[in-house]
Order: sequence, then structure tokens, then C-alpha cells
Amino acid sequence: MIPKNTILPSQDFVIEEQPTYTYEMNPESGLIRGYVDGIEAMEQAVYKILSTERYRYLIYSWNYGIELEDLFGQPVSYVCPELERRIREALLWDARIEDVGNFKFDTSIRGTVHAYFIVHTVFGNLEADKEVKI
Repeated sequence: MIPKNTILPSQDFVIEEQPTYTYEMNPESGLIRGYVDGIEAMEQAVYKILSTERYRYLIYSWNYGIELEDLFGQPVSYVCPELERRIREALLWDARIEDVGNFKFDTSIRGTVHAYFIVHTVFGNLEADKEVKI
């Protein structure tokens, strides 16, 4: 059955951005204490996105996280540009992140690629990094 009426509801909808106010995580100690907002909340969001393997956990949308497992065993010449693309793709799903750039890669430790980059958010810029075992 196909509806014959194509009139849309006449209500006006207002789309509101959700605040960044969230629990404060300490990755080193594993403790959650207090709350953070703004740029500190964005640091946590970047950390969580880049620490979550995409498609692995049912609790997260398939748009959340980053794919890194298949980089294991690949040559550095492939991993560096692919890692840059994947980091950008993973982070730009968050509407608060405007751009990711200024990538630098450290391959001095055998079997490891360490990416350093700048995340441009609506709250300001923050420096971030991600290390991948290959």
C-alpha cells in the first residue's frame, strides 16, 4: 500500500546540539571521577574513538571507531597514508570535529607506526596521537 497523501506535517522542528558535558575518564588509572566539558571532553572523545575497533562492539554504531586490525603485517609505505585516511574518517563523524591535519609519522621503532596530528574542533585545536603495531 502506497500512501496517497504527500502532505508533510506542518510542525516546525528545532535541531539542538547536545552538550559535551560528560564523565571524566582517566585512562591510566581506569577511574572515572567528576565531569569535563569543552576541549577536555573532546580529548576524551578523540581517545575513545581511536581506541575502539569499528564493527567489533554491538553497543556502538558502525560509524563509531576506527579499523586498525587489518593493518597488521602491512608495509609501512601502505600503513602511513592508510592510517591518516582512517583517522580522518573516524574522527570526522563527530560533528564537533571540523578537521584533522598536520600528520607526522614516526617509524623509528620496528613494527610500530606512531601518528601525530592536530584535531580542529569547535572548541579549539588539540594535539593527538595514535600508535599502531604492524
